[in-house]
Amino acid sequence: ALDALLEENLGVLDRVAAADPSWNTVVEPLEAAGDALTRLWSPIRHLHAVADNDALRRVYEQALPKLTDYGNRFGQHEGLYRAYRQIADGEEYQRLDHVQRKIIDNALRDFRLSGIELDQTARDRFKAIMQALSTLTSRYSDNVLDATNAWYRQVTDESLLAGLPPSARSLARQQAAQRKLDGWVFNLEFPSYFPVLTYADNRDLRKELYTAYVTRASDQGPNAGKWDNADLMQQILALRHEAAQLLGFANYAERSLATKMAESTDHVMDFLDDLATRSRPAAVRELEEVRDFAATTYAQQDLQAW
Repeated sequence: ALDALLEENLGVLDRVAAADPSWNTVVEPLEAAGDALTRLWSPIRHLHAVADNDALRRVYEQALPKLTDYGNRFGQHEGLYRAYRQIADGEEYQRLDHVQRKIIDNALRDFRLSGIELDQTARDRFKAIMQALSTLTSRYSDNVLDATNAWYRQVTDESLLAGLPPSARSLARQQAAQRKLDGWVFNLEFPSYFPVLTYADNRDLRKELYTAYVTRASDQGPNAGKWDNADLMQQILALRHEAAQLLGFANYAERSLATKMAESTDHVMDFLDDLATRSRPAAVRELEEVRDFAATTYAQQDLQAW
């Protein structure tokens, strides 16, 4: 289905680029083509993220390079870029409403961010970077998902469940039955993990789940090194930086802001610094309140994240 739709959409790109440029002949058919692709791919992408299995992952990994190639061909299509440019520079643009003009302006921006104005050598390198990033970011997500799915904690002593609501206990019982285990099973999926951190009276149980959760896909924790994303993170950062510089930005943060409301990286940092300055006194007060509560109510002097 994806192969057929991509082939159909590539035909749309060429037909649109050859047409007399207007909103009806260029923008509308391309928006429709993009919507069709989104409707096909979004459920697959979502299932891959939340209910992955070996067969789905194989299909996803086979499809990803094709989608990236399509995105590169769209973003670096000279004919389409000229068509949008002609609409933006023509009389029709002034008759369009605000939303329509915004769509055209964003399209021209996205063409530039796809490397349309680069020379051929730089354009080829940009394409290669985009292909590599699609693979690396997918592997990153796979590692997090695999690390999440791999860990679980079986509980056979019901006293450890003190404080948990009936819904959390019921889910844990179902998880145990699915694994053909006695008692209750907790894992790192949010519906299982969050109630334990929120309601469980047993501090050691909370600590065990918290530690496993925050060390997923890393060199620490119960599965240290097994799905470690550290090297992938370094590769992703390096490629993002290179791609940003190819496009004329100093760094990837500047490239990211090209599609956002913030004016500059300084604007973002000034905002965050100001927010921290304003928030810290209240945060310190609240932390002391929690420490006092832990000490007076539970005789606990060593407050921890769990």
